[in-house]
Amino acid sequence: MRSIRVETSTATILLTETPEPKVRDRQTGEIAKDAVSGEALMKVGVVYIDEGESALIHVTVPESGVTDGLVLGAPVSLPGLVARPWESVFNGQPRHGIAYRAAAVTSGAFPAAVVGAGA
Repeated sequence: MRSIRVETSTATILLTETPEPKVRDRQTGEIAKDAVSGEALMKVGVVYIDEGESALIHVTVPESGVTDGLVLGAPVSLPGLVARPWESVFNGQPRHGIAYRAAAVTSGAFPAAVVGAGA
């Protein structure tokens, strides 16, 4: 399936879950690795707010893309954020969703429109 670039310049993105290793196999505890680089992958929870709507999403980032100083509830930046639709069959049941991936998760700032809204 095709990856879709997610425009984040006007969005407010807040950290809701600290980064943790992404588990590939729950039974063995195997950590997911990037298919190209072999680097360990991390999962981070955020709330993505844009144009009056919000969504809680999990974003996969490479371990080297997780920066220090991330604080729960604080704004973050997700450079290179893409969405990829997926489909699979699990226990005979069709499942589908959207997987999100970014190059990094870094400390961010509130967009100028949000900062100026209270003035």
